Amino acid sequence: MGFSEAQEELVLRSWKAMKNDSESIALKFFLRIFEIAPGAKQMFSFLRDDAGGDAPLENHPKLKAHAVTVFIMACESATQLRSTGDVKVREATLKRLGATHVKAGVADAHFEVVKTALLDTIRDAVPEMWTSEMKAAWEEAYDQLAAAIKEEMKNAAASTTEEAKDAAANTTEEAKDAAVA
Repeated sequence: MGFSEAQEELVLRSWKAMKNDSESIALKFFLRIFEIAPGAKQMFSFLRDDAGGDAPLENHPKLKAHAVTVFIMACESATQLRSTGDVKVREATLKRLGATHVKAGVADAHFEVVKTALLDTIRDAVPEMWTSEMKAAWEEAYDQLAAAIKEEMKNAAASTTEEAKDAAANTTEEAKDAAVA
């Protein structure tokens, strides 16, 4: 499904309203993810390694920085969707996202949790603007971003599988060479 002019307007208007408070909203977004799926915390190495010490999640410096990066990237890609025709995230960033998500064990269900958290967060950030049409616009934008990340995850997984096959083949060749020697 394409991204209509009306959807674009709703996304642009709401992002403009949220932009100045994006740090606070981004943190709420991630806290909502962890509220829905507490086990998701284990998917983030900086939370597993307790890099923030005993600080509550809302004060965790690496979480806040990560949340801001993710939230702004999601919103900015959504605002460009109609003009560009697809998700615009730098190719290198998209490849890195794919590889990182594969390594973390991200599955389709995780994308649904993030989608719910994103929609809840935007609804709470701009309640006076929130309508079923705005929800549909953000759903479409998120679904397209998620599809782009999932595609890169497939590529990363295929690449990892090929690398593993190559490594196994090299080990087998080395073993044969050692046996002959």
